[in-house]
Amino acid sequence: MAQNLTRKILSAHLAKPSEMKAGEEIFLKVDQTLTHDINAVMTYLAFEAIGLDRTRVETSVSYLDHNLLYLDHKTPDDHIYLQSAAKKFGVYVSRPGNGICHAVQVARFGAPGKLSMGGDSHTPHGGSIGMLCIGVGGMDVATAMTGVPMRLKMPQVIRVNLTGKLKPGCNAKEVILEMLRRNTVKGGLGKVYEYVGPGASTLEVSDRVTITNMGAELGATTSIFPADEMVRKFMTAEGREEEFVELCPDEGCSYDGEIEINLSELEPLIACPHQPDNVTTVWEVEKKKVQQVLIGGCTNGSYKDIAKAALVLKGHHVQEDVSCTCTISSKQIYKQLLKDGYLEMLIDAGVRLLELACGPCCAIGQSPATDGVAVRTTNRNFKGRAGNPTAKVYLVSPETAAATAITGTFTTAEEIMGADVAILDEIKEPEHYPVDDSMIIKPLTNEEAAKVEIVRGPNIAPLPVPDAPEQYLNCKVSLKTVDNITTDDITPASAEFSSMRSNIPLMSQYCYHRYDPTFAARAKELGRSIIIGGENYGQGSSREHAAINPMYLGVKAVIAKSMARIHKGNLVNHGIIPMIFEDPSDYDRIDQMDELEIENLRDQMMTREVTVNDRTKGISFKAKLELSDSELEVILCGGQLRYLKEELKNMGVIQETIE
Repeated sequence: MAQNLTRKILSAHLAKPSEMKAGEEIFLKVDQTLTHDINAVMTYLAFEAIGLDRTRVETSVSYLDHNLLYLDHKTPDDHIYLQSAAKKFGVYVSRPGNGICHAVQVARFGAPGKLSMGGDSHTPHGGSIGMLCIGVGGMDVATAMTGVPMRLKMPQVIRVNLTGKLKPGCNAKEVILEMLRRNTVKGGLGKVYEYVGPGASTLEVSDRVTITNMGAELGATTSIFPADEMVRKFMTAEGREEEFVELCPDEGCSYDGEIEINLSELEPLIACPHQPDNVTTVWEVEKKKVQQVLIGGCTNGSYKDIAKAALVLKGHHVQEDVSCTCTISSKQIYKQLLKDGYLEMLIDAGVRLLELACGPCCAIGQSPATDGVAVRTTNRNFKGRAGNPTAKVYLVSPETAAATAITGTFTTAEEIMGADVAILDEIKEPEHYPVDDSMIIKPLTNEEAAKVEIVRGPNIAPLPVPDAPEQYLNCKVSLKTVDNITTDDITPASAEFSSMRSNIPLMSQYCYHRYDPTFAARAKELGRSIIIGGENYGQGSSREHAAINPMYLGVKAVIAKSMARIHKGNLVNHGIIPMIFEDPSDYDRIDQMDELEIENLRDQMMTREVTVNDRTKGISFKAKLELSDSELEVILCGGQLRYLKEELKNMGVIQETIE
């Protein structure tokens, strides 16, 4: 039977036989895992608690790449802990300065047909080379590292047929922004986008990473391109051609839906504040004075992206009221750009080069000014995402960002270069990268690892473990939120806040700090509570702290109109019951501090429908539990760590469970 690419890879990784019907749960064997520093401490604390001595997947990599601004002892302590834990558990370490996790993972570890799970929502970056890469929470990464099959709700597979070819001055950023304009930030929920067609074959891997990376902004499970000649070229340039395997959808295979995009018709696009799907053309957007431009990041930090931005800036200078910075995605790309003269062009134009790190994308440095307008080539523009809730962040391509830096307002490359914009089409990825893996620490042998002592700084606190739900729940609504609450709203990003993430008692004090600074104290005083959410609750980053912190503060359930996939999984893993209003209009009837009561909770959970009594209003409403059998078991057990240890004990892998 002819299969699309997604189903091919999933079927090759099934741990249990399955018909793979959309919406049904499947269990998968994982080949690779990745973590990054500001989320990974929780992952390795969980893996320690499980009790295994070594990762049980082919390749696990720990990246020290997000928070490289050492404001105090916390972040360097985290890095030392993570490096020692990696040595103990057989995990590769990519040291600070080697590059951003997604770029390095694809370049140095990824291979067509592999299945990867990463503790970052932009893990689908790897779909650019024909891998199936899924972003999950840190507890899921710890679970995958045990070798236990991972649960996944079988997604619909949507064919995105690309035709034509991008015009000079347009970028793959236009493709994903067009997808967001058409489908919205929640349009991809429960879907994989599979990019095929003659237009796809014109896109190099550096173009494809932009599209698959930002598929996370659609809410998609992941996105993927075929492993074709463009992927062979990329892997040859990385000195890894022997790992290339051609992998394409079968002729005549079926899909669950189809989207057509003619690349030739795309114009420079811009995502306006405060959502990535608020998209219009650069020609149509209201002109505003720009104070800050950021070029690069994991989404658009490739050789070709930076080289094109440099050519736009060549012979010009950054406008005097604009701060323009550039962050390149890996050391090898940096070295090639340096060799070819593009970094000199940037410096001559007044661009400042930043560390090879995620950094400003998640508010670690380069925060915009008060009420400032920032133009970025990164992937998210949520309110407060850049570190300043008053700022207005716009998302564009590197070509448009460079042109904007010159004029101080939204401008396209064509407006700056005229007919010379055609030279941008001549920029291609190198035939050979200057590969140097000296910044990657390889795993120790079992004998060497047994001698390693894990180093814990004073900021690293134990991982809190939730209790199993009781039959009777009576508590108040500690918070009522609006639509599209992000994980940035729940657990704010910045160098300061990111450095706290290894210490939940400390970090929890800032839960919902930017959205409602009174929440943490109120939730703690209540002891136990429920949060009411709107549509798409928990969109954005995979950070599981957005579940751990509320759990630590006593939140027992979240009742929302709808939820983002990764955040819902994190709630399950950390013992918070995710519920969906059966009738969305009931959301309007509930207010903050209402007293809610659920009788026979555990029994009702088994039916997937719960009756909630609002004792304050004297009304009742129904909520659904859109959970699989295994997810329900996890919740009833008191979270994934308790559930996993029980499973491993039953399998005879470990001896003890959590009391």
